[in-house]
Amino acid sequence: MLKPEVLRTVGNYLVEHPDELVRIVRNAASLRFGVPLAALRWIAARAGGRRAPTDVAIEAVPPGIRVGATLELMGARVRASALVFVDGIRLSSDELRLELRVAEVALVLLNESASPLAALIRSGALDLTKPGNLVAVMPRRPDFLVEAKGDRIVLDLKRHAAFSGRRMETLLSLITPLVTVTGVATDREHLDVELGVLDQGVGAAVASWRSLIY
Repeated sequence: MLKPEVLRTVGNYLVEHPDELVRIVRNAASLRFGVPLAALRWIAARAGGRRAPTDVAIEAVPPGIRVGATLELMGARVRASALVFVDGIRLSSDELRLELRVAEVALVLLNESASPLAALIRSGALDLTKPGNLVAVMPRRPDFLVEAKGDRIVLDLKRHAAFSGRRMETLLSLITPLVTVTGVATDREHLDVELGVLDQGVGAAVASWRSLIY
């Protein structure tokens, strides 16, 4: 359930930006919805947790999005930023696959850490033009990281604990045959999500729903 604070913030934002309502209606006709980057910044600013990134910056660089944050990384406090493009996306009851291309990666050391990462940053030995290669050798890689090479990183969020479990599988089996996400890109101040409806046809959707019942 949405918290009252979230609902108030959304309401205030729409009052201050009435053009958003027009945009919502226009996008609905073309099977698209846009998330204001201001909303993503608001959510990021309220992320909790001892290890949560701070001073998060989100900027549209169409069709990609530049993200920056201050974080603790392998024993070093750094300011990290990168330009991220969503090159592919596949959503189904079996996978939630995101194919990302990452460019313009920057790491700035913010403390006098003696960690190996800090030493690499100081020396300039890190090849930040190929972030996938760095991610591929990181210790304790998460299960949902399925591929990392060059500037390409592939995630399958279905392998994340938040998206596993019987209830989530049932929900995805009900929704994805009907509607799925076909693309993600930015404009000047929005993250636009393009939708596909009945991409595999009515028959495939009915068959999927029947499998849940029987």
